[in-house]
Amino acid sequence: MRPQDITTSAVLTVEGELDDISGAGQTRAAHDLCTGIAPENHQHLEVEGAGHYGIFSGRRWREVVYPQVREFILQHALPGVRPEIVGDDDGSMLQAQTEVAVAAPAPIEEAAPAPIEAQAATPPAPAKSPAKSSKSRATRGSRRT
Repeated sequence: MRPQDITTSAVLTVEGELDDISGAGQTRAAHDLCTGIAPENHQHLEVEGAGHYGIFSGRRWREVVYPQVREFILQHALPGVRPEIVGDDDGSMLQAQTEVAVAAPAPIEEAAPAPIEAQAATPPAPAKSPAKSSKSRATRGSRRT
């Protein structure tokens, strides 16, 4: 995939100010790579006081990050797509309802069965070998000499 070829989307990156796993600026780098996206469709959010896990869980998610993610999605929804909040307004879920019809995939043609002559020419499967000793692995070779 060539990020510069993405043109019909928007990009939102989120970083925690105190992230000890991803270095500062790592998610912001996506904006430099996605040059085909119009500047007004780029947004970066650095969450003050949040670490790597605090960005998407807990109080900061509910009070800081989720409202901005929700607003970003609503602002950049495609024509014919109507995002709706499902569940509580605490960041539980945002769902897109689309009015676009999707075509059903073409039916897959099944292969014709082999002719009877070909089926008869197939050699029978080899017989299974007789069962091994009834001694369990735990008892075999348990004596040391």
